[in-house]
Amino acid sequence: MKLYRLLTEEDTSAFCHKVSLALSKGWELYGSPAYAHDPATGKMRCAQAVTKDVPGKDYSPDMKLGEQ
Repeated sequence: MKLYRLLTEEDTSAFCHKVSLALSKGWELYGSPAYAHDPATGKMRCAQAVTKDVPGKDYSPDMKLGEQ
């Protein structure tokens, strides 16, 4: 089964740490990162999709994807 996550964060080192943590847990980058202005906060936000193949599991919307 392939899992998908979209990681988002303000444009700070926290975003890079979030993506690096996912990569260290076996997630793989999917596509290019995105960068956009959040008018509610006035700050820039980053996004990066990641995927991961997880054998022997059935998908459930209750799964905590960050723990996979």
